[in-house]
Amino acid sequence: MIPEAFADGKSVIHSIDPRIKVVLALIYSFVVALSSSFVILLSSLVTSMVLVMVARLDAREVLKRLAVLLGFILLIWMLMPLTYPGATLFRIGPVAFSSPGVILAAQISLKSVAILLSLMALLATMSVATMGHALGILGIPDKLVYLLLITYRYVFVMEQEYQRLIRAMKIRGFKPGTNLHSYQSYAYLVGMLFVHASARADRVSKAMKCRGFTGRFHSLWQFEPDPRNRLFAVIMSLIIILMTTVELWIQTIHS
Repeated sequence: MIPEAFADGKSVIHSIDPRIKVVLALIYSFVVALSSSFVILLSSLVTSMVLVMVARLDAREVLKRLAVLLGFILLIWMLMPLTYPGATLFRIGPVAFSSPGVILAAQISLKSVAILLSLMALLATMSVATMGHALGILGIPDKLVYLLLITYRYVFVMEQEYQRLIRAMKIRGFKPGTNLHSYQSYAYLVGMLFVHASARADRVSKAMKCRGFTGRFHSLWQFEPDPRNRLFAVIMSLIIILMTTVELWIQTIHS
């Protein structure tokens, strides 16, 4: 099973209604992604860091997830300043670094980190089953919700099946290379994965029906009214409105 490192906790954010967290995470990420002024981007980064601290997430787990993103950000910093056209900011020998490229790389970096931290604080603090239940209540089509839940439940099973097939190929002496035999072997591997996935899906469907599945998943989470929900929603809404207003004001000044 894919671990849910942040789902179990007793912080204020863990106790907030999942529906509110899903909606706020979507709107907040949308506002941050569309912002371009460094004032707003730095403010969003600080806000996201505060959310992570309020959620009391394990620092090591947070850094592990950030490390994956930082690899992508490093690639952006290696390419953007060198390939983006515009005025030269500085040179290192014959290599010129453009000012617009550096600015764009910095904007992408701040946006990416701020959004990832906010998603860890707002969405990762609930289980996938609870998130699916919240999405269903918010009006997301049931089939999409079921697809999310079942994919999450069985994607690791297919990974185990893939590893089993790879071990079987190695036991039979398979050595990958750039030749027709290797390409055929990998094609057979993908085909067998689809065959096994189809067979397992059929067995799972029959097992669920035998256990009385009627097309609806139920969650143990009870969405009850709580003053903290309203307070958190109001605070986050004010922050989002303030960020949007300041961003529009800055854009108006520059235009």
